Amino acid sequence: MLFQPRTAVVDGPLAFRMRRTAAAQAGEHGLEVVTLPLLAARLAGGFRQPATFEQLQFGVRAALAAGGFQEIEPVRALPGTARAMLRTLSAAWRADVNLSEEASQHPRLADLALVQERIREALPEAALIAPDLRDAALTNVDRAAGRLGPVVLQGMLDVDCVWRSLLVALASRTDLVWQAPAGRLDIGWFPGRVEAMASRAAPTVRAEVCADPRAEVVETLRWARDLMSRGTAASDIGVAAPSPEAWDEHVLVLARDAALPVHFSHGLPALETAEGQACAALAEVLLRGLSQERVRRLLRRAPSAAPDLPEDWADGLSRAAGLFTAQHWRRALVDARPKRRSGELAETILIALVELLSHGPAVAAEAGDSLLTGEARRLWRTALGVAPAEALPLALQTLRVPDTQQAAAAVSWGPASHLAGAPRRHIRLLGLSSRGWPRGRREDPLLPGHILDPRRLEPMSRSERDLDHFTVLTTAASDSIVLSRARRSAEGAPLPPSRLWPQGAAELARTRIPAHAMSESDRLLARPPEAASQPHLASTRLCWMNWRSAERTAHDGLFAAEHPVLARTLSRPQSATSLRRLLRDPLGFVWRHVLGWRTVEVGGLQLTTDPRTFGELTHEILRQAVNGLEPDPGFAKASAGQIDAAVAAAADAVLNDWPLERVTPPPQLWRRTVEAAAKLAGQALRLDETLGGTRSWTEVVFGEIEPPDTASIPDECPWDPTQRVVFGGLAVSGRIDRLDLRAAGDAARVTDYKTGAMPRQPDALVLDQGRELQRVLYAAAARQLLPDLRQSVSRLAYLRDGPRIAALSGDGLDAAFADAEGFVEIAVGLLKAGHAPAGPDALDIYNDLRLAMPAELDAYMRRKERAFGEVAAALSPLWSRR
Repeated sequence: MLFQPRTAVVDGPLAFRMRRTAAAQAGEHGLEVVTLPLLAARLAGGFRQPATFEQLQFGVRAALAAGGFQEIEPVRALPGTARAMLRTLSAAWRADVNLSEEASQHPRLADLALVQERIREALPEAALIAPDLRDAALTNVDRAAGRLGPVVLQGMLDVDCVWRSLLVALASRTDLVWQAPAGRLDIGWFPGRVEAMASRAAPTVRAEVCADPRAEVVETLRWARDLMSRGTAASDIGVAAPSPEAWDEHVLVLARDAALPVHFSHGLPALETAEGQACAALAEVLLRGLSQERVRRLLRRAPSAAPDLPEDWADGLSRAAGLFTAQHWRRALVDARPKRRSGELAETILIALVELLSHGPAVAAEAGDSLLTGEARRLWRTALGVAPAEALPLALQTLRVPDTQQAAAAVSWGPASHLAGAPRRHIRLLGLSSRGWPRGRREDPLLPGHILDPRRLEPMSRSERDLDHFTVLTTAASDSIVLSRARRSAEGAPLPPSRLWPQGAAELARTRIPAHAMSESDRLLARPPEAASQPHLASTRLCWMNWRSAERTAHDGLFAAEHPVLARTLSRPQSATSLRRLLRDPLGFVWRHVLGWRTVEVGGLQLTTDPRTFGELTHEILRQAVNGLEPDPGFAKASAGQIDAAVAAAADAVLNDWPLERVTPPPQLWRRTVEAAAKLAGQALRLDETLGGTRSWTEVVFGEIEPPDTASIPDECPWDPTQRVVFGGLAVSGRIDRLDLRAAGDAARVTDYKTGAMPRQPDALVLDQGRELQRVLYAAAARQLLPDLRQSVSRLAYLRDGPRIAALSGDGLDAAFADAEGFVEIAVGLLKAGHAPAGPDALDIYNDLRLAMPAELDAYMRRKERAFGEVAAALSPLWSRR
């Protein structure tokens, strides 16, 4: 059975989808729904089609790369030139400006005409720009009756100049009808029949003033939920703005939270899709350089980058390692080979991958074709067509992909131009501010008014189009229409109302209770009594109230006495760091060491090394240097030249090995950092003379539960590293920076190196209010582990501002030992009794647990001063003792 062909012409993706859905539901066999470019392509035949955005992008970039321009030569390679060029050419094609004829009028027009010709040459034979497609269709216009049948233009407000001559020719060959919106019936150039679209009942109109764009979206979703709860279909609800980008992110996030079906007629941001994230991961590696974190992310987001990679490829790799160069990856993978079951397979695949990525933006096209597939590869090629590889992040942010949410089963959201082509029963218009609706007239950056009359390039200005869309939408909604604007922009700038804004509009109060909630969280926000019954919200409110009480509560370090979790923690060996936190901030000790709270370590390339890491670096060079001197020739017998050689060898080893284990600065900065640490290490080893018959060790381990890695401790350790050491009733462990022991074992000198700033009057400091425990703790370990010890000296060696030594020995060391043990026992007693007050370190701006404290920390500590003071009365004398 043959059907008489019929053609419906629509404008915009939303109208296209909705008309096709309506045709399917009504069983309109033989009807073809097209846009004007597709109408021209069908009439032109020969597999001709309008050039796609990607094809035009490629053509523009190829045309600009060829050079030879009169005016745009200096800017042709800039990132935004290709995008601006394509926008200008598209406007010229829509306006039917013949650039070839206009080329003689101005050098800029000649440049545009040259770009246009090069685009034609670069396009596939069947792909045509709009004027060429129109001309090809005109050659076959006599076949319009058989190919198209009767043609109806539905819901279109205007027709671009480039297609008008085609419609004029069609009018004499087939039945041509324009079903125009109300107010658009006087179309003088149109040769066919003009019919008014079916009139609708006058809708109810409401206007609302919201706080900002996000608040507009919240009110929009509440409104949509309210309509749907009363039986309105999602397909009868439409939301629009002249330029929806300012609201896109809020609509995307809040609609998912509300579980409402929302269709983005202008497409979703590409970066919101899995394919877009794969492109972003690849762009980050190419532009920011190799790192373990970035390569791992690429492999997660784009499995096609290494489809044959074994699952155990990361076994043996330190997660803390930066791995910023291909050489680092090669060494790390070789070292980790024994820990992988797959052997060399993962190594081979990954080395090839990182070698390709290490070349950076220069291999962007090759990397995209090799590592991405399907939609991700298409997005990557499109991004490279928009801008050069160096601007890939900006290009990816501008790309959009079609929304897979069915338009006929969802609330529509998009530009007003899309909704005007397919109005819905209930319409809400956002952004009616003076800058948003109507938008101001804009001048084309490549064809300003002094080169080409703006009316020729844009016969209907942007402001006039916005006014038309507003008129159509406010008259097309049959049931209700809501106008919305924000008092302020997202940046806080005031937004005056549009001239289209009705007088006396309602301004929504911040504290009002909405008639209908958009989501579960919104519902609870509107019902405080019900929200208070939710366990997590009740707990949060209780914490807020307890923090503002002058009494001590469970949120101020008050817990059950003899708690088993605390007992388990205190049974484990403590370090000098944990003992300092115990003495100066018992609450922080409970959070860190009992509850196990940890701050998030932010990875990535670092330009500097923090003081703690620099200290570890210096100590590692010291350890390797002294171990290299022992036992032959022995640190005590080594000459200055031998010490310098040992430090240099240790620095070289650390320079190469640390990037495989942790994050380090870029190579040049890393080398300078290691040189600075080696300089301090050399000063430390030449700090004073070591008498003959004395043996030296560095990084001497004591009190370990498990035997340490034998590679990290020197041979012939002076004691058993696993032997228990007790201090203040607690087992303790640690590493002594340097131990000098007389051959007879009766005298020892313990040294703790400091790479930070030297305090004032270091010789007067003993415990330094609980900050300096290393001398006392390390001396206690030496006394307990060396049974023949009769004489001991414990020293702090300040390297950066000195070198300067602060030593304790004899009665002074004994008194410090007794004080420190006594205060540790007091602190342990407080915890066992269920009291963990906040101490002075809680106020330290570098305290990484400060985030868990109240925001107004000073006020909180003043409010709790009496309560904390009563509990910590026995411990507080330490906080004022030097």
